[in-house]
Order: sequence, then structure tokens, then C-alpha cells
Amino acid sequence: MAATGQAPTATEYIVHHLTHLSTAKQKVIVDFSIVNVDTVIFSVLMLGITLWILHSAARRATSGVPGKFQAFVEMLVELVEEQSKSIVHGDRTFIAPLALTVFVWIVLMNAIDLIPVDLLPWIAGLFGVHYLRPLPTADLNGTLGMSFGVFLLMIYYGIKVKGFGGFLHELVAAPFGTSKNPLIAIPLGIANLGLNIIEYLAKMVSLGMRLFGNMYAGELLFFLIALLGGFVAMNTTGVFMAIGHVIAGTAWLLFHILIVLLQAFIFMMLTMVYIGQAHEGH
Repeated sequence: MAATGQAPTATEYIVHHLTHLSTAKQKVIVDFSIVNVDTVIFSVLMLGITLWILHSAARRATSGVPGKFQAFVEMLVELVEEQSKSIVHGDRTFIAPLALTVFVWIVLMNAIDLIPVDLLPWIAGLFGVHYLRPLPTADLNGTLGMSFGVFLLMIYYGIKVKGFGGFLHELVAAPFGTSKNPLIAIPLGIANLGLNIIEYLAKMVSLGMRLFGNMYAGELLFFLIALLGGFVAMNTTGVFMAIGHVIAGTAWLLFHILIVLLQAFIFMMLTMVYIGQAHEGH
């Protein structure tokens, strides 16, 4: 930040808001010893609220005329159930509730981006916390962590449905097939295994990167719009910038609500698609 008593520059403002509350300052690209505390706190908090919402809906469910809250949750449940029927051909006892939980959880995490960008860091500053980045889905560590969980579920269901031997056989026998001739089977097996490893890793990385990229871009645009308000002065230019700040902020807020919901829906759908593919053979 700028020196005491001076307003930060645009670069300092954005860098400050992009800095995590972490256990240490990261000096290299990959460092698993560092934990972004704000990402952990807000993601766990939103998960707790998600579970509370779904538990409350299940506890209040009645066979009579549903209230607005119950009707809304039932609409979400029916949406996820219909999608899971067409995607996952097998036991959906765990998958459909998982997809619903993922959808609501990501919606709540994404919705943090709709809170004024300076509000939560300002509140944290009152308690001596100088850095706070509250949007978990704009942290690549958070989104890759969720996609890694989906990766583990793909492996789990692949083994559960096909058996351990069947799962390993598919890794080395698909998509190019195999041969009874060892001279042909070994190169084919290596090629099949390499492509399957790439496929699994590509699914995991792309799933996390897609959510991260969209939310990071949205977060950064909110910072840029907030800077317009910081340049407002008592002159003609300041008045026009204030008007632009309000118009741009409102327009992006309304559009970003769609992004918040759409990215959660895409992550949920791809989660079911990948798990559904684990139920099927090549």
C-alpha cells in the first residue's frame, strides 16, 4: 500500500485486494506449505451455510402446500434429479445429492463477489487484518481443490463400477484397443495409458481453471469499477466519473449475477458428466 496518509495508486489498490491472508508470503509458483487462510475460511463457511440450507429444507418439508422456501428447494432438487437421470446410468443415491450440494455451495461462494469489494477487507482491517481476499472461487488453489475432489470421485466410481482389475484393464486397453501379440500390445498399452492419464488430468485442470478464470475476471472488473469511484472529485470530470461508476457498477452487477449462477451450474453439470463417464466403458 501507499505510505501512511496517502491514497494508494490504482496498481497498489488492485495488488492489495488480490493479496491473500496466508500463512506466509509465496515466493515460488508452487508451494504446498502455504495456506490461503481466507480461502479456507470463506469456503468452509459457505459449505456450512449450504448444509444448513439443505438440512432446513429437508426438515421443513411437508406433504401439503409447500412454502416459498420449500418450493424453491424442490425446484432445485427436481432440476438436478432430471439432469442426473440423463447423465448417470447407475446408482444415483449419492451423486444427485452431491451435485445439488456442489451447485448451492458454488453459488454461495460466487455470490461473495456481489458484496462491495472494500466492505469485507475494511471490516477485517478493524481487527488488524491487513489483507483479505474473500472470494474462494477466484483462488486457483480453491477451484483446483474442488476439481481434485471430482477427480477422486471419477477414480472411485471407475473402480466401484468396473472393479479394480476392470478399471486397470480399461486404462491400458482403451481407446486404441489391445492385441494378443505382446510386440503390439505393449506399445498400445503405453499409448492408451498415456492418453487416459492426460484425459483425467485435463478434466481436473480444465474444471478448476474454468471456474477460476471466470470468477477472477469478474472480481478484477469489480476492482476496476471501484477505482472509478476513487477518482471522483468535485469538478465536472468527477461528476461524469461518478455517473460512469454507478452505471458500470450496476450493469456489471446484474450481468455478474448470471455468471455466478451459470458457473455453478456448469461445474455441477461437468461433475455429473465426469462421474457418469466413470460408470461407462470406452
